[in-house]
Amino acid sequence: MSDEEPGLRFPTSLGTSTADEIRLLGQDLTEDLMGKVGFGELAFWLVALRRPTAQETRVFEAVLVALADHGFTPTAIAARLTYLSAPDSLQGALAAGLLGGGSRFLGVTEDCGQYLHDVLATVDGDLPSDEAGWDALALAAVRRTREQGAFVPGLGHPVHKVEDPRTPRLLAIAEEEGLRGPHLRLFEAIGRVHPEVFGRTLPLNGAGVCGAALADLGLPVELLRGFALLARAAGLLGQIAEEQRRPIGMEAYLTVDRNAVYVDPSAEQEPS
Repeated sequence: MSDEEPGLRFPTSLGTSTADEIRLLGQDLTEDLMGKVGFGELAFWLVALRRPTAQETRVFEAVLVALADHGFTPTAIAARLTYLSAPDSLQGALAAGLLGGGSRFLGVTEDCGQYLHDVLATVDGDLPSDEAGWDALALAAVRRTREQGAFVPGLGHPVHKVEDPRTPRLLAIAEEEGLRGPHLRLFEAIGRVHPEVFGRTLPLNGAGVCGAALADLGLPVELLRGFALLARAAGLLGQIAEEQRRPIGMEAYLTVDRNAVYVDPSAEQEPS
């Protein structure tokens, strides 16, 4: 290669390092960030490529706390049973739990944010200025979704049948910080009007309100599941630590295994 030919270049706005320095987001890692920036703040910054305000950081970290752990969910059980099977692979147990983040658990955060984003994108002109306007927009969206035979993400919860306690708290925090934006307002309106379409009342679940809050922070809706997984990684690490201290994995496995009953496939009824 001649002197005139440029060398290989791989541009990045994230991290670079030399023999004596590490830089991250254009900052000196050791002098500008370590001990001065919280992990939640940094996670936001890494994705948005801008440092969040104190108000945005509070809402963002409230979301992470809301999604970190929710008991013996399938993701937690998967992590614990994987650790039981391979205690030499902590990363395998953690990954197993994260891989379970989908449309029923954790993934609802992104699904709801995307749904709300898509509804807002249909508005021609100014967004509603009062509750009646938001209700009308929400009602049209819910009816359209019902006609398509699809689900409205963020409605209903397997445990919290009346109210998910995370929802009003996150709404209150967003209001306190002046960040109760259009996604949250639309989500609240869906909570008010959906019984008119479905004939029953379902709670706005925590994963959904987290998606709405993240979207109101201006974070990319196609990455919202990543923030849910970021939060759940902490919860799963806690689950694995508890599995070390007070294991239940073997009991869970034996409970299912010892109660397994063979069924002759020819005797099974055809699904209706």
